[in-house]
Parts: sequence; structure tokens; C-alpha cells
Amino acid sequence: MLYAAVTFWVLVVVLTAWGVHQLWSGLVKPRVVNTVLLPGTLVAQLGHVLGLLVTGGTVNNTTLYKDDETGAPEQTQDPKPRVPIVGPVVIGMLPILACAVAIYFVARYLGGSVVPEMNSDVVGSVLPSTLPGFWAMLRDTITLAETTLAAALHSDWSNWHVWLFLYLLICLTVRMAPFPGNLRGSLGAIIVLGFLTFVVSLLTSSTAESIQGGWPILSLSVGTLLVLLMFSLLVRGGVGLVKLLANNA
Repeated sequence: MLYAAVTFWVLVVVLTAWGVHQLWSGLVKPRVVNTVLLPGTLVAQLGHVLGLLVTGGTVNNTTLYKDDETGAPEQTQDPKPRVPIVGPVVIGMLPILACAVAIYFVARYLGGSVVPEMNSDVVGSVLPSTLPGFWAMLRDTITLAETTLAAALHSDWSNWHVWLFLYLLICLTVRMAPFPGNLRGSLGAIIVLGFLTFVVSLLTSSTAESIQGGWPILSLSVGTLLVLLMFSLLVRGGVGLVKLLANNA
């Protein structure tokens, strides 16, 4: 059940990050959004290139910042990895894992007292099997978003470490969104990786311990992205309402 849970929450992270990025790109110019997210884009691109090199793929047309109206990053579309099945999974997952590792180091060296408060609630490692359990999971998820926002608001804003930590945290979590044209491939890679991890866990017990060790980072990512998604939806709805009233005035 642990491996189904981690697969589910990673899917939540990727889809929520993609939703936040799409909402932001609808509110302001995509070029501005991608400029703000450059630190996260750099980490994700490094993960992508590393995945290509590890699997023997071809590196081409990989761009950190396209010189057009979108300023979007670009990844190699047909890498032709030499490792079948596992190769595409590694290439699809390494950008996400690279961002997760970067979040770990950012939280460790810049998070200070903010991270423990953000991680006072964590996402469940067991998926619900009943309807009451489903509603309980939703309540716990809202609580996670609440504690994440409260920890950020109660931070020491006079400390520049807090500003840098929150900025990098936002960049890295939102940049877990798949690059243009890679959404289906990333989702498929997550599902396949979850299955392969389960198979490996049958042979060794260290896999479960590694996943449990990374659970706080997963919870931090989920909480941050949920807060960003809520505020993005509120802003998007407010802007849409103002436009509607203005047009009908």
C-alpha cells in the first residue's frame, strides 16, 4: 500500500504543479512565468540531461529558455535511450527527482525553523479504502495546506534566508510540472516507476525505508503546491469575475 500511496501523491504533485503553471501562464505572460521559475527550470533540465546521459540517450534541442514569446524550456523529444522500458522512465522521472533533492537541500540549509512547522502534518502513507476514509484524507490534505501557509506567514520576514527559501521552494515545486509536450510521458513514467519500485521492494527491505525517509519532502511539496493552487484559483476567479462584470456593465 505504501508504493500505491507514494505513486498517488507524486501524481498529485505533478498534476498540481502543472495546474499552477497553467493558471499563472493564463494570468500573466508565459515568458514572465518561465523567467521567474528559472532556478527550478535549471535543476529540472540538469536532471533531464543526466537521465539522457545515464541511459545512453541523445541530447539535442535542450533549451533552458527559448527566445520567443513564451520563454519556455525545451527537452529532447526523441532521446532514443539504449535501455528499453527503464530508460524512458529514468528520463521522465529524473527532472522531478532532481527538484525533490534540491528541495531537500534548500529546506535543510535555508528552511531554518520554517520547515518543521510546515511538516507538522504529513500526507498519509496509506490510501483510503472506504468513503469515510476518503473524506478524512481530504480533510487531512486541507490541514496540510493550512499548516504550510501558517508556517510561511509566521516566519521571520526580516531574515533574508526566509525569502530565498520560499522563493526557491516555489520555483522547485512548480517546476515539477512536466515541460511542454511531456505530460503524458511523465505521468506514465511515474506509474511505471511505482510498479518497478514495488517489484524491487519484494527483494529488499531498504526500499521502503528510503521512501519513508523522503516522505517529509513529499509532504512539503504537496502542501506548498496546494496553497499555490488555491490562491491561483482565487486570483483567476476574481480576475474573471471582474472582466465579466466590466463587460456587462
